Amino acid sequence: MSNICVIGTGYVGLVTGTCFADLGNEVTCLDIDENKIAGLKRGELPIYEPGLEELVKRNRDAGRLKFTTDYTQAVPGAEFVFIAVGTPQGDDGGADLRYVEVAAASIAETLQGHTIIINKSTVPIGTGDWVAGIVERHLPTTPHNLTFAVVSNPEFLREGSAIGDFQVPDRVVLGSTDRSAAERVAELYAPVRTSIIITDLRTAEMIKYASNAILATRISFINEISQICDALGADVKVVAEGMGQDKRIGSQFLQAGIGYGGSCFPKDVKALAYMAEAANCHPQLLLAVMDINQDARRFFVQKLERTLGSVTGRKIGVWGLAFKPNTDDMREAPSLDIISALVRKGAEVKAFDPVATKVAKRLLPGAVEYGNDPYEVVVGADAVLLLTEWNEFKGLDFERVRNSMAQPFLFDGRNLYDPKEMKRLGFTYRSVGRPVVH
Repeated sequence: MSNICVIGTGYVGLVTGTCFADLGNEVTCLDIDENKIAGLKRGELPIYEPGLEELVKRNRDAGRLKFTTDYTQAVPGAEFVFIAVGTPQGDDGGADLRYVEVAAASIAETLQGHTIIINKSTVPIGTGDWVAGIVERHLPTTPHNLTFAVVSNPEFLREGSAIGDFQVPDRVVLGSTDRSAAERVAELYAPVRTSIIITDLRTAEMIKYASNAILATRISFINEISQICDALGADVKVVAEGMGQDKRIGSQFLQAGIGYGGSCFPKDVKALAYMAEAANCHPQLLLAVMDINQDARRFFVQKLERTLGSVTGRKIGVWGLAFKPNTDDMREAPSLDIISALVRKGAEVKAFDPVATKVAKRLLPGAVEYGNDPYEVVVGADAVLLLTEWNEFKGLDFERVRNSMAQPFLFDGRNLYDPKEMKRLGFTYRSVGRPVVH
């Protein structure tokens, strides 16, 4: 088993470190946020991820998983050091690498012997070479036996199913100028038994961006088709089903709705477009993908306005705030744009989410109220909006919902419900890209 250091305790770092510890490795997770580390030592997680709390506790109790803010405790003696810090979107659309730079310099100043440094964060093409340069410049002059290699190991963890994605991945991608270093990292992943792709640094970095870009493109494609379906009276859900049965197309990421969000797709598509433009390329497809994603949110608000006549002074209930189920992440969540637009237009909004309310209170306008359950937010409402398809919204007592509302308008932004059934239950039901049942 190996001695591993993971720098950064966000979604990627905490899941990666915990899962490697669960494979029997000795793992130290490092973060400069003292409050976060103090919480982790008490068993308090900074994120919501199904199954992660139990996994952290088990490995922490077994002594395989430790937490610190001190590089001198975490890096010396580690054979592998993963950089899993945030790379937020910069003002110009490119990735902000300040945290990667600090981590690389700090690693260099505390190295012992030979260490393999692994870029796990999503970073622009060429960052592996840049990190190697930073480490080289910050290495102490003595002792003289300090050596290192840099490996790119992009993450493909989906929030809400990150543990399963680590334990049963579709593939592991490794890139390096040092083949033997990449092969040693491959040995870390041997227990998960999956396809391992070993390539050069820049190709590995591009695989991550290209993967997220094609998934975002599929979402925007079906959302554009849904808008056409709305106008022409076709059913986008059946259209997607018919498309998906073609083996050349497949069914994944063809669910029409109110657009993609989260920490990856918005940032990575924009960063890839930025890199392309900086290289004098013309990323016209990527630009269209981003435009369509914003259109999906605007069209949803416009549909609400067309149906109600106006949202000014209307009471609107909202089910779901996180960008997708099984997470409390609200980065780039469609709910942020939709609710903010409604508040600007004079609507009274009351919202509920099973886990994201605490995060929402920091991000949404102060005028938004919050309920303790799905039923509370619909009392006296002129309309209810389904924005996140949590499982608990599937089996609600819809007779109770309808009877609690001032008007039975239900707007389904995720096509979760059956239009005929909602009509039978007495709702005026509107979804995305599906015909109205009269």
